[in-house]
Amino acid sequence: MNEYRGKHSPSMPWAVSSTASRHYRSRHAQRHHRRRQLAILGAVLLVILLVFPFVDALILRVDRVSLISEDLPADIGHLRIVYLSDVDYGFFFSNRRVNSLVNTIVDLKPDIVLFGGDIGNSPDDALAFYQRLPSLHARYAALGVLGEKDHGETDTERDMVTDAMRDAGVVPLVNDLTAVRIGSSLVYIAGLDDVRTGKPTLTSLASKTAAEDYVVFLCHNPSIIPDIHRAEDKNGKLGWFDLALFGHTHGGQIWGLSGLLGIATDVDDRYQGGWLVENRSDLLISNGVGTSVIPARVFTPPQIHCIDISRP
Repeated sequence: MNEYRGKHSPSMPWAVSSTASRHYRSRHAQRHHRRRQLAILGAVLLVILLVFPFVDALILRVDRVSLISEDLPADIGHLRIVYLSDVDYGFFFSNRRVNSLVNTIVDLKPDIVLFGGDIGNSPDDALAFYQRLPSLHARYAALGVLGEKDHGETDTERDMVTDAMRDAGVVPLVNDLTAVRIGSSLVYIAGLDDVRTGKPTLTSLASKTAAEDYVVFLCHNPSIIPDIHRAEDKNGKLGWFDLALFGHTHGGQIWGLSGLLGIATDVDDRYQGGWLVENRSDLLISNGVGTSVIPARVFTPPQIHCIDISRP
């Protein structure tokens, strides 16, 4: 006799399959998979954000600019200047990078190479840089000024670096004006001693120039800019220079954090980086090549400058 199970009881214990349950598990798995993908993507982006500033600081850019000047002698016609500053040679700047830097300069085929100071992290580092500096193959001349790190605290340290510059074929400019002969004409490079650690004599230096000549003014620290516009040439005229080149600021180095890092806190915001035109003269504040405090950069790439100058 069959046992009565009731009209609502199944005759056999069949497994119950729920379509809704399957859909729920599927949606849950998809959400878990998406969260995992987002977590992985976030981790990758975080690594990139942490690593990028250190990698970007190693990638040198060449800033190419063409300028027009009526003061450039007609028989010169065209002049190419390669300018670099703030190499900060030392622990974070290897000899291999020095060789790469020099190769980049040589490939640009410069007429004149100019150094804008802070080539080393200290006088000893600046000395070591110039002692191992390969030939720059500048067509006419290589010249440079000192930054506060090159200069040191004594005249002995300063002279040690300037002697090494001369031995490397780089003319040191410490409140000096040098004429560079190109064909039958001259261009002038005026170099001021460092504003912070040196003994700059701006008025005397400007008075050696003539406003009608083509003059490049070289100084490490751009905080001097307001004063150079007030200086006069030997005939009592303003506008005694055509092109002024500076460094020191690293362009801020890490955007938004330059003050925290203590980089160029002595320089007005207007002169933190880039090209400017003031009183009909061209001014450049370079990002520089190396780094200060930490070997990282954000939105301020390392750079050297290839400046082509010609007549109208």
